[in-house]
Amino acid sequence: MGWYEHELGWPIAGTTPPHLVTGARFDALRVPAKVGFAALTRFPRPGELGPVALDGRQVLLLVAAGTAEELPGLLEWLEWGGIPLDLTALGGGDLMRAPAHPEWGRREAAYDRTAPVWLRPPQPGCEVEPTLPAMCFTGRAAGTDGAGEPIGLVALVSALATACHRLRLLENQPCSFSYASRMDAGTRPRSLTS
Repeated sequence: MGWYEHELGWPIAGTTPPHLVTGARFDALRVPAKVGFAALTRFPRPGELGPVALDGRQVLLLVAAGTAEELPGLLEWLEWGGIPLDLTALGGGDLMRAPAHPEWGRREAAYDRTAPVWLRPPQPGCEVEPTLPAMCFTGRAAGTDGAGEPIGLVALVSALATACHRLRLLENQPCSFSYASRMDAGTRPRSLTS
């Protein structure tokens, strides 16, 4: 795991398997895998999201350090306070399982299906921190390379909270958006009412 320490400069905990220490160089937002994959689809351009890892049934999106402390207030400000969401953050003093080197990920996952893997790995040789979604209140122009700037933390958390809530509704009330439930509620599709 010298890759993290030597090439990226990220601290790791001396546990087996190794864990990345959050809060120093980055924090991580943890969401269900379906929500994480939706975020990858919604923000497909390189540079919009920071590194993203899959750990079991959860996706970890790396964000700027300090985000874990800001998340409860940000959710409250976005009017998600008091609504149970499957959206948590790892910050100072927390650990996340270290995914294998991106080139080794598939081989390692073959013998340990629970091993975390990178969906969007960090780019060696470049500073990762400037590419992480963060709180920003100034309008930043898109980069000249067409990759754009990282999305703001507010936009990311808003999208993740909405997707988490939508997933919870679908899991708890699978018929809430079905044709039959719309018929019962009297909100039939226009083609049947005209």
